[in-house]
Amino acid sequence: MVKIINAIVAILAGVGGSVLLFWVLNKIADRLPGPWEDRFKPWAFIAPAVAVISLFLIYPAIRTLVFSFANEDTTAWVGFENYTELLTSKEFLTVTLFNTLLWIALVPASIVGVGLIVAVLADRLGPRGEKATKSVIFLPMAISMVAAGTIWIFVYAARPEGQDQVGILNAIWTAFGGSPVPWLQIDTLRLNSLLLMVILVWMQAGFAMVLLSAAIKSVPEDTLEAARMDGANERQVFFRVVVPQIWPTVITVFITVVITVMKIFDVVYVMTGGNFRTDVIALRFFTELFASGNNGKASAIVVLLMIMVTPILIYQVRQFRAQEAQR
Repeated sequence: MVKIINAIVAILAGVGGSVLLFWVLNKIADRLPGPWEDRFKPWAFIAPAVAVISLFLIYPAIRTLVFSFANEDTTAWVGFENYTELLTSKEFLTVTLFNTLLWIALVPASIVGVGLIVAVLADRLGPRGEKATKSVIFLPMAISMVAAGTIWIFVYAARPEGQDQVGILNAIWTAFGGSPVPWLQIDTLRLNSLLLMVILVWMQAGFAMVLLSAAIKSVPEDTLEAARMDGANERQVFFRVVVPQIWPTVITVFITVVITVMKIFDVVYVMTGGNFRTDVIALRFFTELFASGNNGKASAIVVLLMIMVTPILIYQVRQFRAQEAQR
């Protein structure tokens, strides 16, 4: 009960404080002479946002960069030692970094593909069927990643042979005569990592479906009819007419999911804790910071992650600008 009250008070204080701040700034601006009011208002209203971004985003980023060149308790400078240790560590390169790149290579494309397939096929089920299908596919979006990991533990769970299998996958497997399989412990061909990827696809497919479905519905019917009259079949209409027109949305969804995948932590932490060669960059950062207490190396990992994310963010911003220019 106390936590609920604290949450309510925090929300009311935050919203009320913001309203009060902007009301005061507006009153101050109204009292200024005409030209000064016009000059003051933009800066007055943007200043709180700039202050918050500077305090909670820019300042921590700069401090993290500085700490990445320090030792484990940030009491002495070690130069590029943290980066050298990471980039020459066989475990980091072949497990942590490789798994992260594998997630990036497989998951975003899978999510976009599943979302696109559902968006296209659900549209052919009629109004009721479309709503029901989309609701079911979108439902996992309402679940946190920790909760999703907990749910999927009961899918991959394995008990010794002879005991009742609570894991759905092993229950089906043993029903056909197989022996229980510890799915999350099998790192051959990165099977356990692939099984973890299924969870994120299950969660994010609804996000891709909603955006892609809206994009498909916005395709002018005239262009589709014109293509059909020219003799194009449904497959040609889809790939040569629909896909080019929804391509900006596809790219936007893909990049958004890529950024989510690069920061993946919760699912891996809940399911395996990074054991059995399932470690990823975000989890390695957590381990270095909280388990090993190595602030310097943890900061270096974050900087590497920021370096990886930056080109994608730049590309996404350029895509947005190109779309705005076309409008």
